Amino acid sequence: MEPMTHLNTLLERYPVLKPIKDQIEAAYEALETCYENGGKLLVAGNGGSCADAEHIVGELMKGFIKRRPVSEGEKEELVRQGSRMREETGIEENLGEELACCLQGGLPAIALTGHNGLSTAFLNDVNGEMIYAQQLWGFAKPEDVFFGISTSGNSKNILYALTAAKARGLKTIILTGKDGGRLSKSADVSVIVPEQETYKIQELHLPVYHALCLMLEERFF
Repeated sequence: MEPMTHLNTLLERYPVLKPIKDQIEAAYEALETCYENGGKLLVAGNGGSCADAEHIVGELMKGFIKRRPVSEGEKEELVRQGSRMREETGIEENLGEELACCLQGGLPAIALTGHNGLSTAFLNDVNGEMIYAQQLWGFAKPEDVFFGISTSGNSKNILYALTAAKARGLKTIILTGKDGGRLSKSADVSVIVPEQETYKIQELHLPVYHALCLMLEERFF
């Protein structure tokens, strides 16, 4: 199956998204290039969008609708290391054999919404609205992509993170609604779902990022 098949299915199921087909496709192309170049995704949002950020990472870092088994070479190395550990530690089982059966291929992604120790320290010591920007500043490499989620398009902490991402040379994607807000005016790619109320925007965000994850899984696995 071609990755774009998943986009076509999305638009069949959600005709309201047809006017933003090009935006979704542009977001996919940015993510595809990121992973082709060995990059990772850095994603953040607030409230329900915070949960969406974690959700995206969950779909990318393990099998979504595919198993994504590790390669034969990786299996052999896991078994080899398991045998070595068994000799060194005296444990009965070969842990590498178990890992070779269970581990799955992942597309590197980090939700900047976690890391409570770092976040609360920065909140207490510096500026809580810059928490995402600080994490991005530490994690980011030029081949990465920053993916910000904001239903209004005006979230201050996402604006700070977007600015930091641009300073680090990252490609930037914003998933939003309404008129796109300030974020859409500066991001490289803006996916603006055609709704005005927060919960309705969020209801369309989920199928959009699910489609992106399906497309990436189809491309790389």
